[in-house]
Amino acid sequence: MGSSLPPKEANLFKVIVKSYETKQYKKGLKAADSILKKFPEHGETLSMKGLTLNCMDRKSEAYELVRRGLKNDLKSHVCWHVYGLLYRSDREYREAIKCYRNALRIDPDNIEILRDLSLLQAQMRDLSGFVETRQQLLSLKPNHRMNWIGFAVAHHLNSNSSKAIEVLEAYEGTLEDDYPPDNERYEHNEMLLYKISLFEECGMLDRALEEMQKKESKIVDKLSFKEQMASVLFKLGRFDESESIYRSLLFMNPDNYKYFIAVQKCLGLYSDNGQYSAGDVERLSALYNSLKEKYSWSSAVKRIPLDFLEGEKFQEAADSYVRPLLTKGVPSLFSDLSPLYEHPGKANILEQLFLKIEDSIRTSGCFPGSPQKEPPSTLLWTLFLISQHYDRRGQYEIALNKIDEAISHTPTVIDLYSVKGKILQHAGNFAAAAALADEARSMDLADRYLNSECVMQMLQADQVGLAEKTAVLFTKDGDQHNNLHDMQCMWYELASGESYFRQGDLGRALKNFLAVEKHYADMTEDQFDFHSYCLRKMTLRAYVSMLKFQDRLHAHEYFHKAAAGAIRCYMKLHDSPTKSSTEENDEMSKLPPAQRKKLRQKQKKAEARAKREAEEKQEDETATTNTSKSGKKHNARPVDLDPHGEKLVQIEDPLAEATKYLKLLQSNSSSSLETHILSFELNMRKQKILLAFQAVKQLIKLDENNPDSHRCLIKFFHKINSLPTPGTDSEKLIWNVLEAERPDIRQLHGKSLIEVNRSFLEKHNGALNGAVHIVDDLSSLSIR
Repeated sequence: MGSSLPPKEANLFKVIVKSYETKQYKKGLKAADSILKKFPEHGETLSMKGLTLNCMDRKSEAYELVRRGLKNDLKSHVCWHVYGLLYRSDREYREAIKCYRNALRIDPDNIEILRDLSLLQAQMRDLSGFVETRQQLLSLKPNHRMNWIGFAVAHHLNSNSSKAIEVLEAYEGTLEDDYPPDNERYEHNEMLLYKISLFEECGMLDRALEEMQKKESKIVDKLSFKEQMASVLFKLGRFDESESIYRSLLFMNPDNYKYFIAVQKCLGLYSDNGQYSAGDVERLSALYNSLKEKYSWSSAVKRIPLDFLEGEKFQEAADSYVRPLLTKGVPSLFSDLSPLYEHPGKANILEQLFLKIEDSIRTSGCFPGSPQKEPPSTLLWTLFLISQHYDRRGQYEIALNKIDEAISHTPTVIDLYSVKGKILQHAGNFAAAAALADEARSMDLADRYLNSECVMQMLQADQVGLAEKTAVLFTKDGDQHNNLHDMQCMWYELASGESYFRQGDLGRALKNFLAVEKHYADMTEDQFDFHSYCLRKMTLRAYVSMLKFQDRLHAHEYFHKAAAGAIRCYMKLHDSPTKSSTEENDEMSKLPPAQRKKLRQKQKKAEARAKREAEEKQEDETATTNTSKSGKKHNARPVDLDPHGEKLVQIEDPLAEATKYLKLLQSNSSSSLETHILSFELNMRKQKILLAFQAVKQLIKLDENNPDSHRCLIKFFHKINSLPTPGTDSEKLIWNVLEAERPDIRQLHGKSLIEVNRSFLEKHNGALNGAVHIVDDLSSLSIR
C-alpha cells in the first residue's frame, strides 16, 4: 500500500489506513490531503480519502474520489478493495463481490480481501464460492483456528456435513493431547458439540455416541451434553437409557415441557395428533401420577394431562388444576386453558365445571365438596375466568354480564377492564373497547403493556390521532414516530397501516407497511457482523441456527401482514388512481409536447429545491440541538421528505410493485390462504388468466370450504364465461388449458355457477360470515 510513494508520504499513507481503522477520520483526511498536495492523482490515496469521507456521510464525494482513484490506478488491489468496501457499506453486495474478485486477480493471496469476500459470500448464500474462499484462507494460514472452523462450517452450509466432519477431525489432529487450556475450554466444548451434531445430522449415530463418550471430560456444557446424548440414544433405539437421561433432566427442570414429551416418546406414549387409545391414556395417567408425586410443585406435570384425558377424568384433573389458581388469583389462567377449546367436547366440560364452582362459591363460600372457606377474591377470579370462557365461545352478552359483576365486586382490578375491552372488541364495538382500554391504562400510568394494549384498541377503532398521543407517553423525547420506528415496533406500524387503509388514506398506509418491510431488510443486514464473530467465538450451533432462521425470515407473520397490506394498497391504487395524479395527467395531456417537457423540468427542479431546503434545515437543527457539551455532534436523523406517503401513491405501475411483494409471499408463505387470494385478485387485474386459475386451484386444495376460496372459484369462471371467443393463438392456448383442467374441479361437475353457489350455501347452512359476501358477489355478477 502506498508503495509508489516516497518514504515520507508512504508513512502518511499508513497513517490514513490506521486512522480509518481507529475511526479517527479527521486525522486521516489531514494525512490524505498532505499526500495529495504533492501527488494529486495518486490513486490509492484518493480511494482511501473517499472511504474516509464515506464514514463521514459524504457519500457523493466518496464515490467520486474512489472512482477517480481507481481510474488512476486500475492495477491496484487497494483501489479495488476500497471500491468493494464502499459498495458493501451501501449493501450493494453483488457489486462489492465483483470488486473483491478484481482485487484478488491482482493480489490473489491477500488475507484481508479473502476474508471480506468470504463474509459477503456467506451473506449472499453463495455457498460454493464460500467453500472455495475458506479453503484458500486455510491453505494460506493453516495454523489459524478460525480458518479450520470456517472451512468446516462452509461445507456444512453447502450440504456436505461429512466433509465438515473430516475438516474438524483434521483440525483436532493438529492439537496436543492436553488441549484445551483453561481459558479456551468453552470454545473447544462448542466445537465438540457442533461436531457431534454433525454426526447426528448425517445419521452416523454410533460415531456420535462414541465421540460423546470419548470427549465427555472436555465438554463443559453439561446440559447440552445430556440433551444431545439422550437424543442420540433415542434415535439408536436405546429407549431405556434415553428415558433415564431425560428423567435426570426433569430433576433439573421439572417445568420443561420438552423433557416430559421426550419421556413419553421413550415409553411409546406420544402422538403427534393428540389422539390416544384407552390403554395409552391409562398408562399416561399412571406416568403423570408418579411424576406428580415426585414433582408436586411443577405446574407442567399437572397441566399436560389435561391434553390427553377425556370425560370424567378430564373434569377431575381440570378441577384440581383450576382450584388453587383461582384461590391464588392468576390472571393468565384462561390463556393457559385456551388450547383445550380445540379438543371436541372439552369446552362444554369446562363450562359445566366453571359454573359449578361459581354456584358453590356463591352459596357456601367454598369449592364443591370442600369444607375450607375461600377468600372473597376467589369469586372475583371465577367470574373473570367465566367471562373469558363465554367470550371465547362467542356469547358476548353473557360474557359482559359476568365481567360487569366482577367489576362491581372489586372495581380496582385493572385486568377486569382490559378483558371487558377485549370482549367489546370481539363483539364489534371498537370505540367502547378503546374507551375501556384507556380506562385500564389510566389506572396504572407506569405500565407499558397497558399503554400498548390501549394504543392497539384505539388503532382498531381508527382513532389514530389519539393512539399517537397515547404512544408518545412511552417514547423518547416525545418523538413517537421515529422512536417507534427505531425500536422496530412492528405491531404499531401494522395496526396503524391497517387503520389508515380502512380510512382510505393509502399514502400513510403504505408508509407504515413499507416501514415494516424495511425492518426485515435491516434484520437481513444485521446478520453480516455475525459471520466473523461466531466463527471467532466458536458459537457454531447458534450460528448455523441463526442462518437457517434468516433463510425463512420472510415467512414471519409480521412480514406476511405487511406485504399483504402493501399489495392491497397497490391494488386499490390501480382500481382508483389518486385524484391529484389523474387530474395532473389530464392537464399534461392537453399541453403541447414542448410545454409538457418544460413543466416536467420545473416540477423536478422544485422537488430538488424542496429536498435541498429540507436537508439544510435539518442540518441547522442538528447543529443547534444535537451538540453535546464536549462539542461532538450526534448522528443526525435522516430527513423524511414524504412523511405522509404522498409520493408513494404517485407510482406509475402499482400492480408491478404489488407483484414484487406477492412473489415474496408465494416463496415464503405458500401454505397461507391469503397469499393465493391476493395472487388471484392481482392476476385477475393483470389479465393473467392462467396464473389466476393456478391461485384458484391452490385455494381449493388448501381449503375448499373457505368462503373466499369459493368466491374466487365462482368469480374466475364467471369471468371466463363472459370472455369473447378466443381469436389469437395465445388466447386459444389458454382456453384449451382451462377446458382440459376444468373437469378436475369437482365442484363444477355438471352444474351451473348458480347451482354451485346454492349448493355451497346449503352445505354450510348460511352460517359462514363470507357467505353473505358470496351472495352479493353473485347478484352483482348477473350470472346466467
